[in-house]
Amino acid sequence: MKNYKVKPLTKEQILISLDRLTRFKFTEEKYLRVFKDIILSNLIYPKFKRQELDVMDYAAMAELAAYIINISLKEDSIDEQQDFLINKELKSYENYLFNLDNEVQKLLDNKINYAAALNLIDDTAAPLNLKWLKSLASGCDTRQMRNLHALRFPLEKVIICEGITEEILLPEFARLLGYDFDKNGVYVLSAGGKNQVVRAFYRLAEIIRLPLFVLLDNDALSNSEEIKPKLRPIDKIYLLKNGEFEDILPIPLVEKTLHYATENISSPLPEPIETGHTVEFLEDFFKNRGMHEFKKAEFAEMVKENLSDCIEVSDEIRNVIEAVIAL
Repeated sequence: MKNYKVKPLTKEQILISLDRLTRFKFTEEKYLRVFKDIILSNLIYPKFKRQELDVMDYAAMAELAAYIINISLKEDSIDEQQDFLINKELKSYENYLFNLDNEVQKLLDNKINYAAALNLIDDTAAPLNLKWLKSLASGCDTRQMRNLHALRFPLEKVIICEGITEEILLPEFARLLGYDFDKNGVYVLSAGGKNQVVRAFYRLAEIIRLPLFVLLDNDALSNSEEIKPKLRPIDKIYLLKNGEFEDILPIPLVEKTLHYATENISSPLPEPIETGHTVEFLEDFFKNRGMHEFKKAEFAEMVKENLSDCIEVSDEIRNVIEAVIAL
């Protein structure tokens, strides 16, 4: 590749590539996306079209992408005797997560010089997957490192839920009960609706080796029935007993959050919140107070700020967390 001309990736581009390669996403998809983007954007000569990359041998693509990354790191000459410890750890981890065929193994058998790339990662600001990547260089037990530094990776189980509220608040409620998702390798995947939960489960159940915990709102019984035929012995479905996730938040916690959100612009709550109807109340509350429409993500973040004690964990939320722990 000595005659190849490369436009080096910037530090930011390298970090973005590392981040995408180590996220929880199907191996083939993320590696192809990253490698193709690097080749298309940073290889000046010879120039490839996307259609050519779509039919390129995976081993050749991995070699070319690694060459560009290493050039960018000023590490274009790689000692063949070098121990690619991190590369081996990443390959082992991806095979631990997913059922991968021989073609995908070619993408994982790359010569990216992670040892050089790790120097670009800022420990204070990096996402957890990059902090975990950096920890691989130590050669220490990965689970011990995860438990010690709350790195989340390597993952042990995946929760598939309907919305962003669960993604934000489940880890916080679990922490109040003494169970840290990041220390125990629990990943929360917000699918964006009950139908999307079914699609996400169908896809993951075919390829993943980890247990899947499916959390559905009370109105998703038919979706639960769709999932059951593909449920593996290691998986579990949990159907909420009342409404949506917001409906099982402790009412005192919701009231405290609303007081916090409106203390400077609004009068006290006009009436008590009926059990099981929190979402309806919140929608009317935000509308009638002349505020913006009720946004679940924003409200969940406010609830998170106001969480302080395990007594603010409702019985059903406690049951959900205990079911996750038992999976």
